[in-house]
Parts: sequence; C-alpha cells; structure tokens
Amino acid sequence: SLVVQSMPPMNGIVIALISAGCIASGTVAGLVLGRWLPAHHLRDDSKDAVKVAAGMISMMAALVLGLLVSSAKGNFDAMNVAITQSGAKVILMDRLLANYGPETQPIREDLCATVAAGIALLWSEEKAPSTTRENFEHFTAMEQVLEQVRNLQPLSNSQQVLQEQVQNLGYEILLTRWVQIEQARTSLPKVFLVILLGWLSLLYATFGLLAPHNATVITVMFIGALALAMAMYLIVEMSQPMQGAIKISSGPLRNALE
Repeated sequence: SLVVQSMPPMNGIVIALISAGCIASGTVAGLVLGRWLPAHHLRDDSKDAVKVAAGMISMMAALVLGLLVSSAKGNFDAMNVAITQSGAKVILMDRLLANYGPETQPIREDLCATVAAGIALLWSEEKAPSTTRENFEHFTAMEQVLEQVRNLQPLSNSQQVLQEQVQNLGYEILLTRWVQIEQARTSLPKVFLVILLGWLSLLYATFGLLAPHNATVITVMFIGALALAMAMYLIVEMSQPMQGAIKISSGPLRNALE
C-alpha cells in the first residue's frame, strides 16, 4: 500500500523565540563575563585577538545564514512556479477535452472535482487534518481521470492527437502534485539551525564582552538579536512552502477551478 504522510512542520515563531533567547543569552553572558574578568584580559592586544576570532565566526555565520536564506527562497519560488503552471495546465487540459468532443463532459467534471479535492488537501487550514486514506484517494483521483482519457476511442487523427496531449498534461499535473506532497514531508535540517544558532550566540557573547556597558549599546545589541531571530523565522517558514504562515497561494488552482 502507498502511505502519504506529512511530517509535523517546524514552528517558525517558536524557532524565532528560541533564537532570540539564545542570542540574547549570549549577549548577557558576554556582558557579565566582561565585568568579572581581570583588567589585563581586556587590554588592547587581548581585544584584538578576540576581534579576530569574532570576525571569523561572523564570516562563517553570515555565509551559512545567506546560504540557508537563498536555499529556502529558491525552494519557495520553485514550488510557487509549479503551482502556477499546474493551474495553467488544468485550464489547457480542460480546453483540450472540450475540443475533443461532448463525450468528454464526464471526464471534465471529474477533473473539476479532482482540482477541488487537491485544493482542499493542500490548503486545509480550516479543516481537520486529512487521513492517509483521504490523501491517497485525493491523489488517485487524477489517475482515474487519466484512465478515462486512455479509454477514449478516437475517431479521427485530430482526436488522437488531443487524447495524447491531454494524457501528457495529466501526467505532468500528477507529477507536480506528488512533488507537493513530498515537499510537505521534508523539513529543514535541524543541524544547520543548531550550528548557526551556536555561532550567532557565541558571536554576540564576544560583542557583549568587548562592548561598553551602557543602555544604548545593550539596546542596539538586543535589536540586532531580534533581527537575526526574524531571519531564522523566514528561513523556517520559506523552507516549508505548503505549510506555515508564509504559504504559497492557492489562487492559480482556484482560478483554474472557476
């Protein structure tokens, strides 16, 4: 049997709060350590050595952060394009069936029901989570439509060409749908997030160690920690484009359904 399951998504807000807490804790640890250390540990030559280490950590953290943002954004854009193309392919498939002849009217109605079921499955925020059986039935609906198309008996060369074109479009739509459900099962590697968060916390600890102890500096550092936490939020949300707050719109498929 075929099992279609969705892994529980990572919560972007929770990740952002954890990130802000860890980075802020690093800042506080640096500020406290700066008060406890003997004065000769914070002389100019010592500060220069700490700044070199902080620069290396900053470079690596910026590199990984940029790669994660770029990867998440690319994944989001690719899925958005796939949804848009699916909507266009559904419209074209319906028009080809209409041009084939009136005998395809039941197939067109089943195609409409299949698109509606796919929307209900992939954009089910206001519904209870679908079961494995419901997921399977939704995704085999397109296969049943293709089976009906294969059973058509073309009476002319033009009808045969239309039948082949409809089949090709149907297979492309079906492939896109399986990519969507597989995408919903994948998650961002937590190791990357843990390592990045560790680097950022250590980096802010060095900032706190070297920074003057005044309200302006502390406020700016905490604002920076909040900005980095929001970056982590964007990475998590865009890495799962079919779930979460930043989710791909169902507009193209709904337009095709209309």
